[in-house]
Amino acid sequence: MVSLRIGGRTHVTTPQHRFWGPRGWVRALDLAVGDRVLAEGGWLPVEGKEILDYDGPIVDLTVPETANFLLGEEGILVHNTTLTKAITGVWTDKHSEEIMRGITIKLGYADAAIYRCPELPDPEAYTTDPSACPGAELKRVISIVDAPGHETLMGTMLSGAAIMDGAILVIAANEPCPRPQTREHLTAVQIIGVRDIVVAQNKVDVVDDRRAYENYEEIRRFLAETPYADAPIIPISAQHNANIDVLLKAIVEHIRVPERDLASPPLMYIVRSFDVNKPGTRPRDLVGGVVGGSILRGKLRVGDEIEIRPGLEHGPGKPWEPIRTVITSLVSGGAMREEVGPGGLVGIGTKLDPSYTKADGLIGRVLGHPGEMPDILLQLEVEYHLLDRVVGLEADVKVEPLRVGEIVTLNVGSATTIGMITRIRESIAEVKLKIPVAAEPGQRVAISRRIMRRWRLIGYGFLV
Repeated sequence: MVSLRIGGRTHVTTPQHRFWGPRGWVRALDLAVGDRVLAEGGWLPVEGKEILDYDGPIVDLTVPETANFLLGEEGILVHNTTLTKAITGVWTDKHSEEIMRGITIKLGYADAAIYRCPELPDPEAYTTDPSACPGAELKRVISIVDAPGHETLMGTMLSGAAIMDGAILVIAANEPCPRPQTREHLTAVQIIGVRDIVVAQNKVDVVDDRRAYENYEEIRRFLAETPYADAPIIPISAQHNANIDVLLKAIVEHIRVPERDLASPPLMYIVRSFDVNKPGTRPRDLVGGVVGGSILRGKLRVGDEIEIRPGLEHGPGKPWEPIRTVITSLVSGGAMREEVGPGGLVGIGTKLDPSYTKADGLIGRVLGHPGEMPDILLQLEVEYHLLDRVVGLEADVKVEPLRVGEIVTLNVGSATTIGMITRIRESIAEVKLKIPVAAEPGQRVAISRRIMRRWRLIGYGFLV
């Protein structure tokens, strides 16, 4: 680890972690005393540097400022995670079970800055390495959330999609298109409300030209059935970093950055939570729990009193109680911040008991200022719309109508909950939840039904 003293504060980070300097991104390991970096909203000098031995866990939830999100659809290791590494240099499958099984289980995070070199023609001008061109212009800073693609992990994927502005759909050239999983994921992205996608036709290095073109035509016919008919299709080899520059150009040109609401009361979706204390830490040295996610609107500041809803259940039959705490630190854009707003992922240090936040214990909650939060709901009214066919199955199965007494899974924001349908009138379903959610009228909901021992996406709706 590298310990840097910057602007009177100590930052301990990995050697590869990058800081923004006058000539572009600089690794922490390459910084020297006297160098200036952008931190805490201004240019500050590096006042000290020390290399530390460290063998504990690493939590990486720092991303460049004003980033917009991209979701890699096919979470299979040889598809999406390899592409994420090709773009960002970060391998997002970090958990031992993920490495053993070869799939993404938890949401993985990585970030990248996209530059354009004015001295080179397009698309070669696009790169994530500014050192290759001293006059490179910063075009876009992005955060990539690598979501699981395995069919049994659909809830995690939908939670990740809830904070997305755009998506990268990764389709292997050596497989027929669309696979059931691909169809299910693209439907999910559409339901959640993602407007723009870019398609990466991966593994073109393992097929001949004829098969690559056939696969391209399969992809184009598949997209023609969706709102993404005009999405660019970029042939790449993530394994060999081939055509990544073309993909970067497509990301910059085709994925729009939405307008950010800075004036409304803050609201954040929590998609990860951590206990960052090492085992054996003395009680007096313990630090509070950390939550990570995306701010949808408004701003948060160090010292703010915050509330997390629906909070915690304190026993069977007892109502859920919101959690109140104080923000002790904000990490975004590779630096400590005094204030953060929408765009990019943010890590929030709190005074919470770390037992609340360990092992993603607060996933699916929302965070904001007390008195300005969505209601806690144990009963939902959903104006629903069912799909014609069940997506994610090899067979062509029609979606049957919802039934009173049926158990369904609902994805509301970053929360996944199970509920029983208690009443249906016209296109409105009333659902009694097992675990409450904090949500607002008009919010999108994804609806899944258990079919052939798997939860399958069958429709969507809006909270009434």
